[in-house]
Amino acid sequence: MNDWPEGWSGGNRGDEYGRGSANAQPESARVMRQVRRGPQAPPYGAGVPPQPSYTGGQGYDEGQNGYGQGGYDNNGYDGYNTGQVYGGGGPGGPDGGRGPRRAPNWRRRIKWTAITVVTVLVVTTVGTYFWADSKLNRDVDLSKVIDRPSGGDGTNYLIVGSDSREGLSAAEKKKLHTGSAAGKRTDSMMILHVGSSGDTLISLPRDSNVTIPSYVGSTSGKTYKNTGRQTKLNAAYAEDGPTLLVRTVEYNMGLHIDHYVEIGFNGFADIVDAVGGVTLTIDKGFKDSYSGADFKAGKQTLNGEQALAFVRTRHAFAASDLQRTKNQQKFLSALAHQVATPGTLLNPFKLYPTLGAGLDSLSVDKGMSLWDLASMFWAMKGVSGGDGTSMNMPLSGSVGGNLVWDKAKVKTLVNELNNDQKVTVSGN
Repeated sequence: MNDWPEGWSGGNRGDEYGRGSANAQPESARVMRQVRRGPQAPPYGAGVPPQPSYTGGQGYDEGQNGYGQGGYDNNGYDGYNTGQVYGGGGPGGPDGGRGPRRAPNWRRRIKWTAITVVTVLVVTTVGTYFWADSKLNRDVDLSKVIDRPSGGDGTNYLIVGSDSREGLSAAEKKKLHTGSAAGKRTDSMMILHVGSSGDTLISLPRDSNVTIPSYVGSTSGKTYKNTGRQTKLNAAYAEDGPTLLVRTVEYNMGLHIDHYVEIGFNGFADIVDAVGGVTLTIDKGFKDSYSGADFKAGKQTLNGEQALAFVRTRHAFAASDLQRTKNQQKFLSALAHQVATPGTLLNPFKLYPTLGAGLDSLSVDKGMSLWDLASMFWAMKGVSGGDGTSMNMPLSGSVGGNLVWDKAKVKTLVNELNNDQKVTVSGN
């Protein structure tokens, strides 16, 4: 019995290809029904009813008990595979696509984003700390200072601006109006007391009259006895550098100095330029051919060259040294605020050049850490912002052109600083 449909059986099969035929010619499209595409297959021959359609894609239709009679599904699939290649019937949905997209796990994403951000911040902070720490010039040895007074509460910094021309070319000296004097002197000196009862910034006039005490030479190691010799305070620095200056301040005030910080001409100008200039208001215009100052009254932004002229000028004022110390405090206040703005701290293109210029140009004592330096900076910012006391050294007169400190007021001032009390003494 022949179970094949008429279109496939016996002499009706014609020149078939495949299905065991020996003919080399392929079946015609009429006979080779599996290649036809469409919603419904045409009849196979006279009297052959349409074959049932199915969507299972099996290739064997059990209802017809025959092979290859699977028919077509609604997408035109011919039943030779599993029904997942040409269209419908796929595992992901009626159209054979992928299943519903799983909702993102936001908690997991937020967690890993936070971990990444914190890791980057920690690595950056640690890297910046070690980079900055390596740039500090710790070349002042306070252990060479002899006969020191006892330390009190809080921390005392001696901050010095020197007129060092070291590293300046002839063109830079001319531009900055520094002159070409050999050696180093102090153009500005301040004591910053950092304590729990408020911070205090005290300017020491460089023309202050002081006694040079006994001291040990910083390089020679030789002991020089106190002969009662009196001179200007900045002469102590010129004579034997930072250690003799610290020794002289401690001897004449009775105040222990914990840390020493010094910056030269070039470094000062570089810091100002790195931060993009410093804006401040000048109450009264002035000129000075010695420093190169030429300022009009009003609010203005000073670059490094102008800033150096502003803090160095003294010949333009009647009370030359005192007015200069006031200008220095005013400018340091503006500089601290400029450095501490988000525009500088959060901008690496400003922050790192500013740190680099500042740290490269500083000379500090061997015991100074970055934390000490940061504490000093923030205290200066606080004082200049009105959170502490800013004053000149109390004076009682002058002798031989040198300014004489008021001994009674100085004693009270030192006592209040040592006990970390709020300062009640006023300066000039």
